[in-house]
Amino acid sequence: MKKEKKPDLVVYDEEKGQYNAAFLPFATSVGAPQITLPNNSTWKKTQVYKANKHLKARFEAIKAEYDAILEVMAYNELVNSAKFSFTPLVGEIYHLYNNTKQEPFLSIITPDTCEFEHLGSFRLTIDHLWEKID
Repeated sequence: MKKEKKPDLVVYDEEKGQYNAAFLPFATSVGAPQITLPNNSTWKKTQVYKANKHLKARFEAIKAEYDAILEVMAYNELVNSAKFSFTPLVGEIYHLYNNTKQEPFLSIITPDTCEFEHLGSFRLTIDHLWEKID
């Protein structure tokens, strides 16, 4: 049996033996509506803006935390390199001074009763870190 050739513009499913143009998700004739892609450039721009804003906020928070850690490291290095002849206690406040030779030393004497240059007051935390007291 010879198969009848269908014209190119006719959509015929040979397996099912029926015309199926109405069931296809795309246009099958010249007169069908044009397929256009949705314009999502506005959505993309908005999402990029929101993502960048979010990432910048996170970066600033991480940078602030990093700077705070660097500050704690600098204070710890300064106080730990100072001279002192006692064992500091956790939670107690100590005062850092420069002696006449411009060498830092740690003392329990308050700044109002000491004549040396006061560099700052510090508290030893439970983590054994020196916390600057304002």
